[in-house]
Amino acid sequence: MKTKITEMFGIEHPIIQGGMHYVGFAELAAAVSNAGGLGIITGLTQRTPELLANEIRRCREMTDKPFGVNLTFLPTVSSPDYPGYIKAIIDGGVKAVETAGNNPQKWLPAMHEAGIKVIHKCTSVRHSLKAESIGCDAVSVDGFECGGHPGEDDIPNFILLPRAADELKIPFVASGGMADGRSLVAALALGAEGINMGTRFIATQEAPVHENVKQAIVAASELDTRLVMRPLRNTERVLRNTAVDRLIAKEKELGANLKFEDIMAEVAGVYPKIMLEGTMEAGAWSCGMVAGLIHDVPTCKQLIDRIMAEADAIIRQRLAGFL
Repeated sequence: MKTKITEMFGIEHPIIQGGMHYVGFAELAAAVSNAGGLGIITGLTQRTPELLANEIRRCREMTDKPFGVNLTFLPTVSSPDYPGYIKAIIDGGVKAVETAGNNPQKWLPAMHEAGIKVIHKCTSVRHSLKAESIGCDAVSVDGFECGGHPGEDDIPNFILLPRAADELKIPFVASGGMADGRSLVAALALGAEGINMGTRFIATQEAPVHENVKQAIVAASELDTRLVMRPLRNTERVLRNTAVDRLIAKEKELGANLKFEDIMAEVAGVYPKIMLEGTMEAGAWSCGMVAGLIHDVPTCKQLIDRIMAEADAIIRQRLAGFL
């Protein structure tokens, strides 16, 4: 299948694996890329630029296909060494970067000079238009369904994607609720040029996370996620567990007086315990409503091949049959 996204990133299928903390290691990125999608290493999971450079080298040893790096620009006082991370990306010959968080404008010239295509994660049409105006090559439009940070507008993809298609000139992919061939065809019908999947790729054999995490996703339904940190205007969609229940109870109790310090035990530094050790009640972790559509743990190749076969059948048989 050829779309503007497959052409832009030099990939076979219009499927991108989103950057995910303590999930986007070289093993997963390489597996997705080898299966014809665009695998993504999560930059800030690597604590230093030197570690990121090493992770890029490891990925190169596992695939000769294009892969990218996710770089989230955080609004923190003590910022990560972004110049160092960008140098590691450029020196590593990476040609695709998924940016997220704060405005990436100041970093675009260096990346574009190195021939890197930049796709920025956006949760609204206005942010997508801003990304287009500063020179991003594409955007990932994240609907309210998505795991992680869905923004504060609460617009689901059935509205957000066609609105983006109405306004944008640069190509975009759909993120949030994407799991199978139906997701891909629907996204294409609504104006996207492909899909970005996060939660679905956690539940794959190559995802280097604890088996408990994969089985939690398989066991969950679309009713099992919760929104947390909304009072702090840093809303995150997470899978419900005892830590999340505690967090929500604190939010209700403290109301407008809630501070980040009040919930640090549930959200700060919990990812290694959950993703690597499988301690599922250690804290809150990002998961999309799409968990309700995830019933198995295939290889990345099995998953991507299945998505493309389903999409082909829907387009050629079901949809063509209506004409």
